[in-house]
Amino acid sequence: MLKRTISMTAAGAALVVAAVAGCGSNAQPIQVNLAASEVLAQAAQKTAEVTSYTVDAVVNVTHPQEGNGKVQGRMLYQSKPQLSVDLTLDSLDMGGQSLPGGMRAVLQGDTVYVKVEALKDLLGATKSWIKVSLSEMGGGSAEVNQYLSQIQQFDLGNMTKLVTASQDVKSVGTESVNGEDSTHYSGTFPVDVAVQQLPADKQEQAKAGLAELKDVKFDIWVAADGLPRKLALNGSKEGATLDATLFFKGYNEAVNIQAPPADQVGELPKGTTN
Repeated sequence: MLKRTISMTAAGAALVVAAVAGCGSNAQPIQVNLAASEVLAQAAQKTAEVTSYTVDAVVNVTHPQEGNGKVQGRMLYQSKPQLSVDLTLDSLDMGGQSLPGGMRAVLQGDTVYVKVEALKDLLGATKSWIKVSLSEMGGGSAEVNQYLSQIQQFDLGNMTKLVTASQDVKSVGTESVNGEDSTHYSGTFPVDVAVQQLPADKQEQAKAGLAELKDVKFDIWVAADGLPRKLALNGSKEGATLDATLFFKGYNEAVNIQAPPADQVGELPKGTTN
């Protein structure tokens, strides 16, 4: 049961990470006469420079053996003065099993704080939050290490790089996204080609996060500053499907990511690592 709960938590975080698009900064208005592929190339460059943002995400998956799953949540991200992430999953259902109370994780530097009520009960923890140093997890259990590694993988520029592999992207009109006029682009990208746009150490994770789908259809809404405001991904392979929608806002705006109060934080109980 402990392995199942930790694995569900890891899977939920992995789904969000897999679907999250890249973000950028130093935005200048894009030229309206750019080809769709050029817009995506500019977006990939701009999103790599963003230092903070907020994203809301809904991810639905189906699998012929493992069943259906849904993840819904939000994330705050900042890269300076240190890498910090505040991830809240309100809904986490995998294969007919749900995670009561959802999940929250706060990453600051090389320390992650995890709040999962079901995990707390199973581990026998006495505090609401569990604190784990990423640098000390080399000898930890495989499940916990898998989960913690997912929390570190918020390099959100990578998804924008993936869509630049599209050979059929085109503009399909202008729409309002959260009150902002945005150009809607639609296309597909082959996963095996797209992941080659990423650094070598990110490619295997990207393949796993996209469930090794053969082709992915995407729709991306880009505002006048060249940054995405919405991204939708759809893919399938041998009965497995992925359907994700993400909304982005607050580029380079100040975010407040705080570690939980010290009196609510405990260490990972002994006996949970191998």
